[in-house]
Amino acid sequence: MFPILQVALGGALGAVLRYGMVTGVARLLGTGFPLGTVAVNITGSFLMGVLMAWFAARASAVWAVPLLTAGLLGGFTTFSAFSLETVALCEQGRWLAASVYVVVSVAGSVVALAGGLTLMRGV
Repeated sequence: MFPILQVALGGALGAVLRYGMVTGVARLLGTGFPLGTVAVNITGSFLMGVLMAWFAARASAVWAVPLLTAGLLGGFTTFSAFSLETVALCEQGRWLAASVYVVVSVAGSVVALAGGLTLMRGV
């Protein structure tokens, strides 16, 4: 299967899983805090770590990387890719770069979302 089709298929499944998890957690625990999204982000990051370690030990499974990482986990949560890149920087000993990446990514995303909301609310 072509990698682009793997990503598309995995992404569709990941998005459905994310929706199910977020709505399921909201039903169980309420909507006062985005616990469903937190659960998705932490679960996706954990699964990215599991998959990357698994792929590193099994070269024969390289065909599934686009399907399961960029596809499934990318559709489930892009936070898993962010976490992988942060850990990679740390493992390279690039602690300052990792710290900057975390602060800029999180703060920048929150500020960008607020800016988008502000812009569209003014339209």
